[in-house]
Amino acid sequence: MLRARSRPSLDRPGVARVNGLAESAAARARHRTISIARAMPGADAARFAELVLAARDAWTPAFGAEQWSLGRAFYTHLEEGLDGEYFRGAAASDAEVEARAPGLQAAVIDVAARALGERVVRRAGFCGPGVHVFLPGDPVAERGGVVHFDTEGLTPAQLAARAPAATLVLMLRPALEDGGTTVWDVDYAGRDHATHAELAAPSHTLRYDEAGDAALIDAYRLHQIRPFSGGPRVSATAHLARRPDGAWECWF
Repeated sequence: MLRARSRPSLDRPGVARVNGLAESAAARARHRTISIARAMPGADAARFAELVLAARDAWTPAFGAEQWSLGRAFYTHLEEGLDGEYFRGAAASDAEVEARAPGLQAAVIDVAARALGERVVRRAGFCGPGVHVFLPGDPVAERGGVVHFDTEGLTPAQLAARAPAATLVLMLRPALEDGGTTVWDVDYAGRDHATHAELAAPSHTLRYDEAGDAALIDAYRLHQIRPFSGGPRVSATAHLARRPDGAWECWF
């Protein structure tokens, strides 16, 4: 898997930076990826971050403890051959998230619905929204995350139809320096990993300046977590895909 240290520009066409969720819903008509300032009150985001950090005994490790999560993340389980365990433990995972950070999943779903301007429901059989924790000194902090598309949870029919799909990243505790998300002007073309030529394409930086900032990223766009210092970096995540009835399903 490729990691990259790009030098993206800010606020290029195709990526909108807006203030608040009402502006996000309006911007979706013109932009595929949106950086949202103050998607959640900062005090609420900080409170959820403290609850997550206090729940370390309940974190799930992934890739040899290269990263952690509160709640089970589908993509890590899939890539580690643990998808059966993911589905068997989905209900217990949601119960653990609710016990350790009461109200977090409902709050993330509410932010997603308001950012999209459409109805969001939980995806049956999957884990609800969860939290990724990246610690200082770990590989993601030092080198950045793996460059990827967020297509793992989409069905073959959704991929074939290019069903609308997105990822909500809601920053509960940003890193002190960087830790943003690079998004390239590269669309998913049936391959999971980027080529060197694709990494040379124009790119954009989505910033998380304060707790409560968020990004709504087109799932078919190539992207990467940038290196950071002054962690931990704590972000709630909901993957989203639109159903034929118009509602969006979410999962972690």
